[in-house]
Amino acid sequence: MKIAGYVTGMFEENCYVVSDEVAGEAAVVDPGADGEALVVAIRDLGVAPRAVWLTHAHIDHIGAVADVTRAWDVPVYLHPADMPLFRAGSRQAAAYAIPFEQPPDPSVSFADGMELTLGSLRFTVLHTPGHAPGHVVLHGHGVAFVGDCLFAGSVGRTDLPFSNPADLERSLERIVALPAGTRVLPGHGGETTIARELRSNPFLAEVRPIGRR
Repeated sequence: MKIAGYVTGMFEENCYVVSDEVAGEAAVVDPGADGEALVVAIRDLGVAPRAVWLTHAHIDHIGAVADVTRAWDVPVYLHPADMPLFRAGSRQAAAYAIPFEQPPDPSVSFADGMELTLGSLRFTVLHTPGHAPGHVVLHGHGVAFVGDCLFAGSVGRTDLPFSNPADLERSLERIVALPAGTRVLPGHGGETTIARELRSNPFLAEVRPIGRR
């Protein structure tokens, strides 16, 4: 497995390209902005994108979906609870005065427990609402793409439309129950691990991992 990360747009959002190096197949996780440059960077990797996986549908995570799917005719995956946010992409962009091309609706619905296949790689979908109602975490091979649920030293905002603090707390309980050595690849900022966040993240002081009470 190879993972390439790109910081995109005014929100400095992390887009990831995860690939099976043997099969040459890749998925683009949260193409947030800078679409033309992102397409060039993906082509330079020499991999063939097979899907776009969206952890959620805030504008800083979907801003380059149109560019990526124009370059590669691949399915876009999103949890259905985030469809209202996705369809409001243009309104989200207008609020921040940033350009945005509304892509077609995602063609595949994430569901909790769903298994994603990428060459020989397997990832499991965890529905983790709170920051957004359809937020998901993608976990496999010792890595978790956590979107905006968990950051190094912080957690996702819950003061946005459709956010819910109680839901986020329950979702964090699921996330921190992943193996301690799991690499946490967040939507913003640097990577971390479950163990590091349980040890040092002040926002997790009252969060108890499910199954470890």
